[in-house]
Amino acid sequence: MKFFPMFLKMAGRRVVIAGGGEQAAQKARLVLKTEAALTLLAPELEDELQAMVAEGRAVHNTGPITTDSFSDAALVFIATGCPGLDAALHAVAKAAGATVNVVDQPDLCDATTPSIVDRDPVVLAIGTEGTAPVLARRLKTDLEVMLDPRLGSFAALAGRLRDAVAKRVPQHKRRNFWRWTFNEEPWQAHKRGAERQAADLLKQAIASGGAPRASDLGQISLVGAGPGARDLLTLRAVERLQEADIIFYDRLVDPEVMELARRDAERVYVGKVLGTTQWPQHRINEVVLRAAQQGQRVVRLKSGDPSIFGRAVEELETARAAGIPVEIVPGVTAASAAAAALTRPLTARGETDRVTLTTGTLRPGDNQPDWAQMALPGSLLVLYMAVHKADEVQANLLEGGLPGDTEVSVVASASHPHEKILDCALDEMAEAIAAEGIQNPAVLMIRCPKDMAQGDSKQM
Repeated sequence: MKFFPMFLKMAGRRVVIAGGGEQAAQKARLVLKTEAALTLLAPELEDELQAMVAEGRAVHNTGPITTDSFSDAALVFIATGCPGLDAALHAVAKAAGATVNVVDQPDLCDATTPSIVDRDPVVLAIGTEGTAPVLARRLKTDLEVMLDPRLGSFAALAGRLRDAVAKRVPQHKRRNFWRWTFNEEPWQAHKRGAERQAADLLKQAIASGGAPRASDLGQISLVGAGPGARDLLTLRAVERLQEADIIFYDRLVDPEVMELARRDAERVYVGKVLGTTQWPQHRINEVVLRAAQQGQRVVRLKSGDPSIFGRAVEELETARAAGIPVEIVPGVTAASAAAAALTRPLTARGETDRVTLTTGTLRPGDNQPDWAQMALPGSLLVLYMAVHKADEVQANLLEGGLPGDTEVSVVASASHPHEKILDCALDEMAEAIAAEGIQNPAVLMIRCPKDMAQGDSKQM
C-alpha cells in the first residue's frame, strides 16, 4: 500500500473524531493546529477534550453515531480505544463516504497522520505508512534539533513581503533574491534575534530592485559529483544542485545524484563517449557560458573532483575571459573512493609516503607517458581511466624495473552497487583485467615497494 503525500487546506472544513479518551485527545491536538471545525463523538470526554469544548474549540455530540454523524466530513478519526468498536464505527463512516483513519489499525486507514515538525508556516510531515511510528518520532526529534526555532517567523516575514518582491524585483532576479534572503544576511540577522534588522535588510533590497551585489550575469559552479554514491557528495555540492537553474552533466554522473537537484532545474546531458565528437570540450564550454550570460545559475556537474582530470582548466578560462563568476566545488576523487573500497589508506607511515595521480587517457596525438618514471620506491601510483591500456602500462613498468610481484589493485565503479575489485601482481595485471572483463571507469593502484633496490627503476 502506498500513500500519496500532500497538504490539504482545512480552514472551515469539518473533522470528526469518534472517541473521548487519550487516543482521541492526541488526534484533537493535531487537528487544532489547523483551522478545521472539530466535532467530537463520545458519551463522555476526558478532561483535556472537555476543556476544548468549553473554550469553543470543538463541538461535542453525545447521541447515537450514524452515517449522518460523518456527513460532509473532510476527515474522520476513529479513536475509541476498543478495537471492535473502532471497526464497527469505521464501517459506518465509510458508508457515509468519509476518508477515515482508525488509530493503530493501518489496514483500516485511508489516510495516516504523520509526525509533524511545526515551524509555522513551515511544516514538515514525516510518514512511514503506519508501519514504523517509532522511527517517525526519531526522525522528528532529529529535525526538531536541526531546524532553528526562529525559522517559522522568518518564513512568515518573507511571505508578507512576497507581493512587494513581485512588484519591485525583476523576475530574472527573484531567485537570487530569495537565495540571498534565506542563506545570507537577512536570515543570519533574524536567527540571532535581530528581527528588525532582518526586515530592514529585506525592505532595502526590495526597494533597490534585488539582492545586494547581484548582477545580471549568472555564475558557474564546477561541482564534483564524487565517484558515484550520492551520499558522498559534499553539503556544498548539494546546495549548488538545489540552487541551480540549469545543470550540465556527463555520462559518469550517477542518476541517483541527479535526484538531489532542484526539480525544476533544466538538465542537459553533455556526456562525451570515447571515440565520438558529439560533445567536444569547446562546445561544452560554449553552452555553459551562454547559459551563465543569460543570468542563470549554472552547475557543471562532473564525476569525481573537477580539479583531477576533470578538464576544469578549459572551463575556468572560458568563464574568466567572459567575466563570469566561477567556482570549484571539490568532490571525492576516485582514488579516495577506491582506497575506501579496499579499506586500505592511500598512504601508510613507513610504507607509502607519496601518492602520484596520473591518467591512461590522453589527448589524440600526445606521447605515451613514461609511467615507470613516476613509480618511485615507497609510492602509490594511481592511474585513472587506464584499464584499456593495461598491457601498455604493465610493459612500461616492468621495463622500468618494477618487480613482477608488485601489488596491484584495480577498482572499477568505486562506491557503486556494482563496484568491482581485483587484486593481482603487476606481471599478470593485463591478463587478469581482461579475464575479469573490467572496464572504465576504474583506477589502477600500483604499490611500489619501499625496499626497491637502487637500480630497480629508471628513476633510481
